[in-house]
Amino acid sequence: MREIFEEIFVNEPLDPTEAARRNLRPNLRKRFYGRAEVADGGTVLLDGKPVKTPARRALYLPTTALAEAVAAEWNSQVDVINPACMPLTRLTNVIIDAVSQTPRSVAQEVEKYLRSDLLFYRAEAPATLVERQSRAWDPVLAWARDRFGARFVLAQGIVYVSQPPESLEAMRAAIPVDPWRLGAVSSITALTGSGLLALALLHRGLDDISVWSAAHVDEDWQALQWGGDEFATAHRNYRRAEFDAATTVLRLA
Repeated sequence: MREIFEEIFVNEPLDPTEAARRNLRPNLRKRFYGRAEVADGGTVLLDGKPVKTPARRALYLPTTALAEAVAAEWNSQVDVINPACMPLTRLTNVIIDAVSQTPRSVAQEVEKYLRSDLLFYRAEAPATLVERQSRAWDPVLAWARDRFGARFVLAQGIVYVSQPPESLEAMRAAIPVDPWRLGAVSSITALTGSGLLALALLHRGLDDISVWSAAHVDEDWQALQWGGDEFATAHRNYRRAEFDAATTVLRLA
């Protein structure tokens, strides 16, 4: 069973929308187990046998609730096992195999986002987009100021602006040390383009709906002007599932 699991998850599954662009069909393995369940508080079992990560570490979750959520993904597979439809399992694999092994390097990636955060760079025009950005992003900056004493410099356009070191240090201290929360924050940061949004979600400055909406102000404005795109919508839905997996980890770990 270990070899089968590794074959399924050892490589990151191709984004289904990208696969569709390339006219590729995923080679999915048939479901080989009867039932997934949880034992010993956090161990995921397939037909009573412990599951291993691609790096052959135990798929052990920090809480029963999170383990049950992972087991539910396995039980939701029908005829085949589709890793693209198992974002929580993929994220837990990453946390166990990568984040827990090198937490400092993961935290440093979040810090890089904070130095050039999405929320710092504003449109010059049109007025409707400027107003949308301000309405969605200014409350996050106010939260960072009031909660952590972090004040940031805003810019129009994409020319890099340096941020006050003391503000960056204040937000760096807000990055979690626990690998589960760190892994979720890292995922949310990459998906939204904003370390501030990820940390606001972690520290309950914003809820998940507000964070997702704030991350897509520009994209949603463009869609209103020019209409939607089938592939863009599918890609966004795929990313939303990954975002929801990360928020699940924050909520249950």
